[in-house]
Amino acid sequence: MEKFEFTEHSHRRYNPLTGDWILVSPHRTKRPWQGKVEKVNQEKRPEYDPKCYLCPGNERAGGKTNPDYKDTFVFQNDFSALLPEVPEGEFTKGELFRAKSEQGICKVICFSPRHDLTIPEMDVKSIRKVVDLWTKEYEEIGKLDYIKHVQIFENKGDIMGCSNPHPHGQIWGQESIPTEPAKELAKQAEYYKKHGKTLLGDYLEQEIESGERILVENDYFVALVPFWATWPYEAMILSKRAVGSLTGLSDEERNGLADCYKKLTVMYDNLFETSFPYSAGLHQAPTDGNDHPEWHLHMHFYPPLLRSATVKKFMVGYEMMANPQRDITAEQSAEKLRSLSKIHYKLNQ
Repeated sequence: MEKFEFTEHSHRRYNPLTGDWILVSPHRTKRPWQGKVEKVNQEKRPEYDPKCYLCPGNERAGGKTNPDYKDTFVFQNDFSALLPEVPEGEFTKGELFRAKSEQGICKVICFSPRHDLTIPEMDVKSIRKVVDLWTKEYEEIGKLDYIKHVQIFENKGDIMGCSNPHPHGQIWGQESIPTEPAKELAKQAEYYKKHGKTLLGDYLEQEIESGERILVENDYFVALVPFWATWPYEAMILSKRAVGSLTGLSDEERNGLADCYKKLTVMYDNLFETSFPYSAGLHQAPTDGNDHPEWHLHMHFYPPLLRSATVKKFMVGYEMMANPQRDITAEQSAEKLRSLSKIHYKLNQ
């Protein structure tokens, strides 16, 4: 009987952080692609754009004017999805109809005054300022008595729904714990109760020992392709020390996070020699007033590009109706990313 091979045969992989499964079908990489091909915008942007509502000194869409900021800048979103002081209300009709009011706060963080830069093109010192502002905002928003969770995230690229190319991210705080972090909370708490150690701490230890899916490693952080990765070049940044949030990081560890963030995103850009699109987000301990020794700081990266800068993976059909599926294995994508130059492709042109 033929021997099972991860690289050849379909199989399922378990995500211990969420309890979800992913179907992996490596044999499908041999099929020709005749699906949708996205257009890639390689337009060279100016350092300053007078029409950009995020550039220093410009008027925003909501009518307010940005200061002449020199590094990072944060402001309350002019068109927030969540608002403070929402009247408390609830609707229930039997077991099947439920709704509840939700308060929150949404902010925008500009990573740089330069309109033409992205994280992989910024230096580590500048990225460290982004990490510092993340930390400050997580702490300040999390202290609000009605905020139980703070989500820091970045959408990069217009195919990820990013409406402005200026380097920026968002911060949403809300009074409930959202679905994905809630799944991770339950699984990490379950593991910690059983083993007295963090789930991701034990996972990272075994990943480092294997080395098969490691992309970047420094003294304090590791970037890797998770064993259960769903997106073609999905990655995760993990702190080596079991710490629940950015506020627990030392000065050296913050530098380590900035270094890892830059090196991973340089790999992404070099993969198809384009400004590589992704959605990324930090998952930190809830700010619900409870201790969370089970929580281990990490950052997810979900990029949609599949075979080139113009071929994107879509979640459709089976993936919407059953569960996510991928073709190339996590190990294959890690090997391809590791093989790339560590110098940004624009510097070699």
